[in-house]
Amino acid sequence: MENLSSNKSFAGWHKQYNHYAETLSCTMRFAIYLPPQAANGQKVPVLYWLSGLTCTDENFMQKAGAHRAAAELGIAIVAPDTSPRGEDVADDEGYDLGQGAGFFVNATEAPWSSHYQMYDYVVNELPALVEANFPVNGQWAIAGHSMGGHGALVIALRNPRRYCSVSAFSPISNPMNCPWGKKAFTAYLGKDTHSWRDYDASLLMREATQPVPALVDQGEADGFLTEQLQPERLEAAATDSGYPLQLRRHEGYDHSYYFIASFIDEHLRFHANHFNK
Repeated sequence: MENLSSNKSFAGWHKQYNHYAETLSCTMRFAIYLPPQAANGQKVPVLYWLSGLTCTDENFMQKAGAHRAAAELGIAIVAPDTSPRGEDVADDEGYDLGQGAGFFVNATEAPWSSHYQMYDYVVNELPALVEANFPVNGQWAIAGHSMGGHGALVIALRNPRRYCSVSAFSPISNPMNCPWGKKAFTAYLGKDTHSWRDYDASLLMREATQPVPALVDQGEADGFLTEQLQPERLEAAATDSGYPLQLRRHEGYDHSYYFIASFIDEHLRFHANHFNK
């Protein structure tokens, strides 16, 4: 790993690193916030944060205001990039496909399959790197926003023994049935929609047998609410399966980091409670 930057924040440290990702066949950047407890010799739990379309590791770390509560609660935060990057990595002119829009799937279709293995990167390679190099204690939670909220829910639902809890802001709840999801899944996974089911949170939640406690916040003034996000489908799936989902709707809030910053402390405390259990 190459350390790119280090900034002290609330008595802890925010750091950025580059490393070569075998899973993605390219150099990747990620950020980590290490709370002050880590500097004092304690091993701490980790929250993995997955960001939305067009984002990098920087959006959440700089805009969400999460460091204060993370420092208080003793939680490390790891924020990967949202896709493979580089001149040799396939891309698209649209903001919702290609670099910055990995959708946290393992692509099976050319030209995407040679690099776009974001599911395996987030589930396996990045945590192994974090566990080997930082003072963490093996307890994981996962969270995200929009496309990253989709990724967080899918990853937790498919790996219930790995994650203590999951949360999301404005997630793409039913990507098989929204324009963003249909475009990305067709490109990355092909036209056979059967393979898409592995990456649809609403379908996975409906079929879940080993639930991970889940918190979802959705702004009612979100411009993507009706066409792209469809939280009612996730809510219906949880009702059908008896899944322990807490889905909260907030009047007047939109899709921005103003919304995330307003409720991130509550999400961190939600995860802290489940780490303690």
